[in-house]
Amino acid sequence: MRTLSITAFVATLFPPLLLSSAPEPRETPRLYPAKLELEPISPISPALAITKTTSAVPIASALPPEAPTALETPTAQAARATSPIDEELHCLALNIYHEARSEPLSGQIAVAQVTLNRVASKSFPHSVCEVVKQGGQKRNRCQFSWWCDGKSDQPTEMKAWRKSLDLGRRVLAEQMSDPTDGALFYHATYVSPKWSRSFQRTTQIGRHLFYRPTSSARQS
Repeated sequence: MRTLSITAFVATLFPPLLLSSAPEPRETPRLYPAKLELEPISPISPALAITKTTSAVPIASALPPEAPTALETPTAQAARATSPIDEELHCLALNIYHEARSEPLSGQIAVAQVTLNRVASKSFPHSVCEVVKQGGQKRNRCQFSWWCDGKSDQPTEMKAWRKSLDLGRRVLAEQMSDPTDGALFYHATYVSPKWSRSFQRTTQIGRHLFYRPTSSARQS
């Protein structure tokens, strides 16, 4: 009797086990492609990087340049830039900006109209700038508090400043009706000055109450 080795004996009983190849190791799947195609990043100059990461508060000039209309000649632009109306417009726009830039449009128009109503009144100076600056810059003596509060009058909110300039031009050109009904005075709703009892209230617009002299006072 021939003696078979254990290997031969197993091969005789289970030949497929020895004939099949050993399993290949599984490849670990990649979470990302083996090679990423990255677009080159162009270098940013230091000046551009500062511009993109900082937001300085814009400073307005005394009278920012206005975009010329298509029909205006260079001569007409120069004449308008140096005309006397520019100073009056600047004073009126400053008054709108400081007194009412947070008010609705009707409230800004109202402040502008009160300014012009004073110009037309015999009781006040006869130019916009004189009305706005009446009383001087001594604290609590001026007619409009922003003029004598000791702070800078330079506009810093450019959008509001341009809006004040545009509105001032329209009011000076008499393109706006007077929503205050001839008011010469106004005050904020959160105060109650004694002088208001001597005048006739005409309306409330936004956070301002508007007044004019009584009929008897106007006739005297």
